[in-house]
Amino acid sequence: MNSARQPTTTSDGTAVRRPQPGDPTVQPVPASVVEQVDAADVTLSNPKRAVISLGSNLGNRLETLQGAVDALEDTPGLRVKAVSPVYETEPWGVAPGSQPTYFNAVVLIKTTLPPASLLERGHAIEEAFERVRDEQWGPRTIDVDIVAYQDVLSDDPRLTLPHPRAHERAFVLAPWHDIEPEAEVPGHGAVAALLSAVGRDGVAPRADLELRLPE
Repeated sequence: MNSARQPTTTSDGTAVRRPQPGDPTVQPVPASVVEQVDAADVTLSNPKRAVISLGSNLGNRLETLQGAVDALEDTPGLRVKAVSPVYETEPWGVAPGSQPTYFNAVVLIKTTLPPASLLERGHAIEEAFERVRDEQWGPRTIDVDIVAYQDVLSDDPRLTLPHPRAHERAFVLAPWHDIEPEAEVPGHGAVAALLSAVGRDGVAPRADLELRLPE
């Protein structure tokens, strides 16, 4: 974990990043913002917890990631609860040096949307940022993946839950662990143990970059 960004928790136990003294690149999440996020939960009836992975390796990567976070927050029936630090990672599944590096992050949300509707919203965000699906493992402006939805286990080919490769991808596990150290990947075990097993090769924290928790 990036020691400059230790997570704390909101009133419902959700982790929120808090910078440590001496790190001028990181701005704290104002208490008023945390309170607003918590208060927003009362507008959701029986919300479910979900984990979203974001990745971008084309264009202004940081701006695109922030746009995706903001678009999630603007979704009716959805509240962003925590946003991870940004990681720079090597493209997965392709030859080294064949694509630009990715910026990756993980977002924790609470939502009343069922998994299928959340998937549709993720696709809509990708389309808004002109995501192209010409080739598997190809470069993309934005990738919005549902990593987990509550403890749901599903082998539906349209939306497999949890994400079928999340447990072996450091670029998902590392930022997820930063904001939810005790998390588990349903059916696979603790995020901390899985991250230890796969290692952090090719996954570097970018302490100079910051994604804002929506206000």
